[in-house]
Amino acid sequence: MPLFKLIHRLQPCLLCGQNPAQQYQLCGLCWQDLPWKKQIVTRHALECQVIFPYVYPLDHILQRFKDQAALHYLPFLTAALSTIEKPRIQAIVPMPLATEKLIQRGFNQSILLAQQLARQWQIPIWQPIARLSRHSQRGLDRLDRLHNLEQQFYALKTQAKYKHVLMLDDVITTGASLGKLKEQLQQLGCTHVQALCLCDAQQC
Repeated sequence: MPLFKLIHRLQPCLLCGQNPAQQYQLCGLCWQDLPWKKQIVTRHALECQVIFPYVYPLDHILQRFKDQAALHYLPFLTAALSTIEKPRIQAIVPMPLATEKLIQRGFNQSILLAQQLARQWQIPIWQPIARLSRHSQRGLDRLDRLHNLEQQFYALKTQAKYKHVLMLDDVITTGASLGKLKEQLQQLGCTHVQALCLCDAQQC
């Protein structure tokens, strides 16, 4: 057996660290025991497909992924997203990140996820909306989030290149950010705007 294949087979599971990883960097038992949700949630008229509730181990993984640049979790997170049936869309729109936050973090986690998913689904990524620097949305209730988001999103294009798009983000709580992004996309002329998030953090 080639050495690189042997090394890959001997990689330990990202979660338990004991059993060898079998698929998506996890052992079969840890993959099955994930807190799967895979359903559509509604946040004030916005429907969003979610994969997990924002509970352990997903909260731990995403915090490390975003705040500590633990990018080795990316294949696993992408695999979890790709467990849903490919929607009928023309492009993926990752949640934009303010320049200030992008400089601080060094990357936009939604773009990284979108790049992997777009490669699997063989569709393009489209980024027609940008985001001004504002206070973080983390820890705010819906009213504060909506106030914080006023005038935060702005269009870089004058019309839609794609009509059927999928907004992609890592976590949905109140849906305020996705709602504002959807409004901007619709103003450009997008007629069908869907949403997909890894985790649902509401009431968690």
